[in-house]
Amino acid sequence: MLAEEYKGHSAAFFTVFLWGTTFISTKVLLNDFQPVEILFIRFCIGWLILFLLSPRGTKQAINVQHELIFAGAGFTGTYLYFLLENIALTYTMASNVGVLVCISPFLTALLVYFFMKSEEKLQRNFFIGFIVAISGIFLISFNGSKLQLNPLGDILALSAALVWACYSLFTKKISKFGLPVITATRKTFFYGILFMLPTLFLFDTHFEIDNFKNMTNLFNILYLGIGASALCFVTWNYTVKVLGAIKTSVYIYLIPVITVITAVIILDEPMSLLLIAGTLLTIAGLFISNFSRERIQFLLQRKKHRK
Repeated sequence: MLAEEYKGHSAAFFTVFLWGTTFISTKVLLNDFQPVEILFIRFCIGWLILFLLSPRGTKQAINVQHELIFAGAGFTGTYLYFLLENIALTYTMASNVGVLVCISPFLTALLVYFFMKSEEKLQRNFFIGFIVAISGIFLISFNGSKLQLNPLGDILALSAALVWACYSLFTKKISKFGLPVITATRKTFFYGILFMLPTLFLFDTHFEIDNFKNMTNLFNILYLGIGASALCFVTWNYTVKVLGAIKTSVYIYLIPVITVITAVIILDEPMSLLLIAGTLLTIAGLFISNFSRERIQFLLQRKKHRK
């Protein structure tokens, strides 16, 4: 059991590590692509990769209720979340979005408590960790800049956090269907792509083939499609299956930390004392949320017995 949990935590960290670096690829691609174009292309690539990895369907019977849950996961996790987040960025500061989106673990916990109360318990350490982590994310996101509220943009960002919490709930339900993770993720992508199609017409999207001849664009879109979409959604869904929706969701706290570290290393952005303090607080909040005092004592005792 412990070995499986270790794999789950490792998969979660790997996932948020890749997601935390995607802002660079997206930033580069926005020079030649619209946000909805990037979203559509990356998930089409992701679906194709998952199809190549597991082309056959499943022998398990999928009823209408199951299909509706897959459709809900596709609508929330691979379509509406990213759409709301991108629109929010056009109305409010990126720092506001960074903080508000990271409230999703708290919202996930509330949804799981109300809809799946008997499966995952809410513990005091989760709420303590949430306060500590959000304090750190606040320091990272604003880093000395003035707090500026924009009601429309901030509500959209908060809505994105709620949508991701809904996706976590759908993913938790899907994990009980007994399907291979790759197959389940592929079905989710399929529905997400279907929901994106009307948006392409709404934004009058025109795909320019010449944009793909640029090797920088090609590399970044493949990175988003293969790494951040196909691979990361599989590992994230696997983590939800192993650790549960609540424990998995708190790893979202690390995304701003990884984004900052990546920006310092790759974009040569300065590292301030506020960023360092925020990083330490966020990591501490993650640790507190995931490890109760009883759990830590159990691990220490197990370590002593091994010696």
